[in-house]
Amino acid sequence: MANHKSAEKRARQNEKRRVRNKAVKTRVKHATKEVRRTAAETSKEEALAKLKAAQSIINKAHKKGVVHKKTAARKISRLAKLVNAITIF
Repeated sequence: MANHKSAEKRARQNEKRRVRNKAVKTRVKHATKEVRRTAAETSKEEALAKLKAAQSIINKAHKKGVVHKKTAARKISRLAKLVNAITIF
């Protein structure tokens, strides 16, 4: 446990950031899962709409420093690859 005033403040700040980062990461996971589910079940147009929303969420997570730039790019790339593989009948 922190013994100095500055260390106590740092512990409080770290806890706030941990909770905030957890919420952002969860949001990214939900968006990713939604795109995958939509791609498997519905039309390409709906999947593209979900992909656009997921891209926004992932980019915001990168901007906030929750995920690394290349991690965000990799996630978006894999989702786009999945959606683009859907054939239109």
